[in-house]
Amino acid sequence: MRLRLLLTGLVLPLLLWLALPLVSAGAPTARSAANLQKRIDVTRGKISTRKTKERVLTSTITVYTRRIDRLQSKLSTLQSRQDRVQAQLDVKQLQLSRTQAQLREERARLVRLRTRLKTARTVLSRRLRELYEADKPDLVTVVLNSHGFADLLEREDFVHRIGEQDQRIVRTVKLAKADAKATSDRLAKLEAGQQRITAQIAARRDEIAALKRGLVVTQDGYAETKSAKRATLMSVRGERHQLEGALSHLKAQQAKIRAALQSAGGTLPAGAIKRGSGQMIWPVDGPITSPFCESRAWESCHPGIDIGVPSGTPIRAAAAGRVALMQGVGASGGYGNFTCIQHTRTLATCYAHQSRFATSMGASVAQGQVIGYSGCTGRCFGDHLHFEVRVNGSVVNPMNYL
Repeated sequence: MRLRLLLTGLVLPLLLWLALPLVSAGAPTARSAANLQKRIDVTRGKISTRKTKERVLTSTITVYTRRIDRLQSKLSTLQSRQDRVQAQLDVKQLQLSRTQAQLREERARLVRLRTRLKTARTVLSRRLRELYEADKPDLVTVVLNSHGFADLLEREDFVHRIGEQDQRIVRTVKLAKADAKATSDRLAKLEAGQQRITAQIAARRDEIAALKRGLVVTQDGYAETKSAKRATLMSVRGERHQLEGALSHLKAQQAKIRAALQSAGGTLPAGAIKRGSGQMIWPVDGPITSPFCESRAWESCHPGIDIGVPSGTPIRAAAAGRVALMQGVGASGGYGNFTCIQHTRTLATCYAHQSRFATSMGASVAQGQVIGYSGCTGRCFGDHLHFEVRVNGSVVNPMNYL
């Protein structure tokens, strides 16, 4: 949101500046036409910047989309794994349910066995009292020599001295005791198995849940970043559309000025000579729309300066000299109609994108003499003069001579 507000704050003043009156109420002048061209160039630069930003944002969104798709693929693989584990967990759950049912049965059986054992012991105790009261000292001696109730039941001399009925009671007690112990052991094993199965289920579930949480958090982060980039892209695209609308308006105004200038005779008056602090005069009177050595998409260093003036503006020789080079659109490549004047053995100036020439090859020209007229021939995005200063054939900064 802050980024959109910042961009809006930057674009709104530009649009308001573009909406200012383009020309005075009177006839169009070279200055007004040059100012219009500067606005057009600035607007084109803003549009180019936003197009570059759109490409970067679109590329970034594509990267995050691919990342999200890859994560979704991992989530799908993890989901398949979870389904397989869930099938295993269902089997474990069934086993757990059966184990729990067995535990309930064994617990109930153990209660019954303990009740039965308690009853058998009671009966046996009663019978021993009866035998004691019947005054059977040999049996009493056996009882007194035993080491506890469990030892008594194991003594053969005790079993041989009691009757059949009493032996059945003893066997009942022994069986009940053994059964109770076996049941208790089974119960312990079932409880241990239940705990182990429960731990396996919890471990599997925790593992899958952790993996899914991590992937979902990462995916949500990617989706949030992608959404923010998309919102920024929409904002930049909207600004570009506004700028393109403003550019169309500027071009329409430029067409009107160009038509007015052409109806006035096709060329503008030469006007007064513009001088600076250097040894050369300005070839035309207008604002600099592109400085020296500016970096562009098709060149790392712009080899001269661009001066914004309308088509048909007279171009003056920056210094006296001889016309050493004249090339038309087909021969000069991106320079269009191109003229170079040799001033000294090492110093020369060049003038590009002319609409037409006003001198000839080899002609001697004086400083301030009209040598051609501005336009937009060759590689050009609007009427202007491209001006170069060369020393021994290499370009140098013209501002050091103007």
